[in-house]
Amino acid sequence: MEWIKLIGIAIIVVGFLLKLDTIAVVLIAAVVTGLVSGISFVEVLEILGQAFIDNRLVTLFFLTLPMIGLSEHFGLKVQATNLIKNLKGLTSGRMLTLYQFIRELAAFFSIRVQGQTQFVRPIVDPMVQAAAKLKYDEVDEEDKELLKAQAAASENYGNFFAQNTFIASSGVLLIAGTMESLGYDVSPVSVAQASIPIALIALFFAAVQNQWTDRKLSRKYKKGAKK
Repeated sequence: MEWIKLIGIAIIVVGFLLKLDTIAVVLIAAVVTGLVSGISFVEVLEILGQAFIDNRLVTLFFLTLPMIGLSEHFGLKVQATNLIKNLKGLTSGRMLTLYQFIRELAAFFSIRVQGQTQFVRPIVDPMVQAAAKLKYDEVDEEDKELLKAQAAASENYGNFFAQNTFIASSGVLLIAGTMESLGYDVSPVSVAQASIPIALIALFFAAVQNQWTDRKLSRKYKKGAKK
């Protein structure tokens, strides 16, 4: 009857299909799984409480939301726009490529500068939009949304493909620990070394995509383009 311990998975699947509250579904699945595994209700609560305490730092991102709102209210986007106006020859595509390079470099040194709400939305996207407006005077709404999407994608590319280039990142330690438990001699250093070429390849393809975007905008707004 060991299979009964998998009932938690069934509860999560059914809950998600019915679009029930995610946190409630997960908590119910955890409690039920613990009870059918022979753990008392009090012990289940102790395990859940200890897990919350051990991972409480995850909720710290809530503290950044008011800070970002205040920063935007007091002119963070304006300052980012003004910075772009002082940089000659910087297009939207080049700005996107530059940010992804910075993002990957920061990941390599485990420097926390990433975040859609903390960094991309209030800083990177306004700089990309300002670069387009500076070069073409005016960009239509469709292309503004395209640039927003690519700014978000630059963050995702940099985060996903470069997160394991730092030898002490959680992903690297998880991979190394899992492989070692399976009998493979894999060190965190070797995992990080294997991740570096992947990050560079991702940067290359992103640069090509960003260059293509620049050419697309240049053709579309050829008459209004500034030299």
